[in-house]
Amino acid sequence: MNNLYLKSFIRCKRKAWLDYQGNKSQKIWSPHQSIEIINQYKTFYKLSDGDLYSGTKACKKGSSGIIGLKVRSKVINNINAEIQPQLLKKVGGHSKWGEYKYIPVVYKLGHRTTKEHLFDLAFSSILLEPFQEAKIEKGLVISNFSNRINIEKIDLNPGLRKKVMHTFLNLNEYLKRSIPDITEDRKKCTICSWQKFCDTEAKDNGYLTDIDGIGSKTALFLQKNGISNIKELAATKKIDLGKKLFQFKEQRFEKASKFIKQSKAYLSGIPIQILENKNLSYLLKNKDSGFFIFDIESNPDDKHDFLYGFLKVNSLFENIEDDFYDPILNLKNNAKKSNQEIIQKLFSQKYWPVLHYGETEKIAILNLARQSDLDVKEIEILNSRFIDLHLIVRGSWILPIRNYSLKTVANWIGFKWEQENVSGSKALYWWIQYKSTLNDIFLKKIIKYNRDDCLATLQIAKWLIKKHEKVN
Repeated sequence: MNNLYLKSFIRCKRKAWLDYQGNKSQKIWSPHQSIEIINQYKTFYKLSDGDLYSGTKACKKGSSGIIGLKVRSKVINNINAEIQPQLLKKVGGHSKWGEYKYIPVVYKLGHRTTKEHLFDLAFSSILLEPFQEAKIEKGLVISNFSNRINIEKIDLNPGLRKKVMHTFLNLNEYLKRSIPDITEDRKKCTICSWQKFCDTEAKDNGYLTDIDGIGSKTALFLQKNGISNIKELAATKKIDLGKKLFQFKEQRFEKASKFIKQSKAYLSGIPIQILENKNLSYLLKNKDSGFFIFDIESNPDDKHDFLYGFLKVNSLFENIEDDFYDPILNLKNNAKKSNQEIIQKLFSQKYWPVLHYGETEKIAILNLARQSDLDVKEIEILNSRFIDLHLIVRGSWILPIRNYSLKTVANWIGFKWEQENVSGSKALYWWIQYKSTLNDIFLKKIIKYNRDDCLATLQIAKWLIKKHEKVN
């Protein structure tokens, strides 16, 4: 049993079991995990001032940072345990190697320090102390935002150590049992290597959390009220469900209607039209005029939008040529030149609507407009040109899908990305690879992906218009 299984167990008991006993051929590669590993190494190298080496020999030598070390020992109840610390940092003190010792360090991608980080540090310290013959009072949680390392000191007190050993004993017992149920909190699944494996089982069993808008708390509440799967939810009457959903207050009957319809669509595979909003009317009114379709690729940790993709469409239903797509790159996070290009692009056709999917693109462009010293009137006009297809889809249709992301919706209507298994995370992974190698092949992959995102957005717009004309 090692700290990697412990981390998985804290995140998801099923994941820990699958990591230990699952069929590894059913795992999928996760760009998110690869990005974390790359960023982690760069941060560790910087924290160690380049004096970063691996293994026990590096400990004896007294290197500033140690990676790739494995320590095995027997712990409580004579259970074999192993740690593979992300990083050991040299500090003052006394150990079997001399007048220094090592403390454990973990890396975090986000801003929040979690139980996973704390338990990893505590468990590592328990095995490290006898290994180096030195007491460990502190551990470090580090992150890197905008090329600045942030360090948080964690007190590895007896209470924390007791909790982690209790969890370790639970882990040891769980791994001997049959596979645990799928977690109700499916939001965590998006970055998990076992996502597709679990998705198949969840769909077969009608898990309530496969319904858009139903999280773990709502699913548990429904189960306590006699609704245990999607079929039962679809068969529930709106008035009866609405009375039970008191936690949504004045929205409880609206939520009940949405959950029931979403369940029916999910089971039948048939979309349900619900409303027509003003954004759809704006799209319909301008369907025969020109459009810009806009999509961004970003590195959120560095607050860097590194690609702005524009697709110029003279009419929604015309054939699209390659030269209608214009990728504007911002390679060095020095946006002045790219800002000018974007503003010039948008105002080259100053009355064209700008189609996008999700709020990110609109927020980014309006921020650029303010940085470019456009006056208030120009910014107001620009703001009025945006059409968010995500809002239109959600406000007009209930689709037989788990979520309403661009990939999910576009795939459902039949659009296929030219490159396989692509995502925003994979584009970010390619961007990190480009920055490390300066190999243009990664930029070409990103540009091809972004162009397909723009084309996917276009296909959704076409689908919305065709469905409206068919229904009306």
